[in-house]
Amino acid sequence: MPAGHGVRSRTRDLFARPFRKKGYIPLTTYLRTYKIGDYVDVKVNGAVHKGMPHKFYHGRTGRVWNVTKRAIGVEINKQVGNRIIRKRIHVRVEHVIPSRCAEEFRLRKIKNDELKREAKARGEVVSTRRQPEGPKPGFMVEGATLETVTPIPYDVVNDLKGGY
Repeated sequence: MPAGHGVRSRTRDLFARPFRKKGYIPLTTYLRTYKIGDYVDVKVNGAVHKGMPHKFYHGRTGRVWNVTKRAIGVEINKQVGNRIIRKRIHVRVEHVIPSRCAEEFRLRKIKNDELKREAKARGEVVSTRRQPEGPKPGFMVEGATLETVTPIPYDVVNDLKGGY
């Protein structure tokens, strides 16, 4: 018989709960606050069947565009043929986790504001732009001696006398 083509086909391992994470769902999942514009990762919880997104969206990152009582509207890019479509889906809070994709940017913004504040107090202008990492500095190896290696001439006649 051919395999089924249903909505949850081929998801036995994809939606399975991780090792030692089966059972009750932690309360932080429900008490977490999401705001419009936040980045979230769609991570399907197989224990909750309601509000479950399609398997395509599992593991994708999107932005929150709508917040309802029990669900969150997430905007995710999907490649269809040769174009990328911005899809808007509603997913229950059990199936999303806050994304860490913008964490480094947020920390850098805080650090740059602090640097600018200190520079302004000193009366200087500081550049907060990121610079590409340059080449490593050169160095001289001290105490190394040169050793010349030459090959030993290969003698076919003497090897055949030994026999094999």
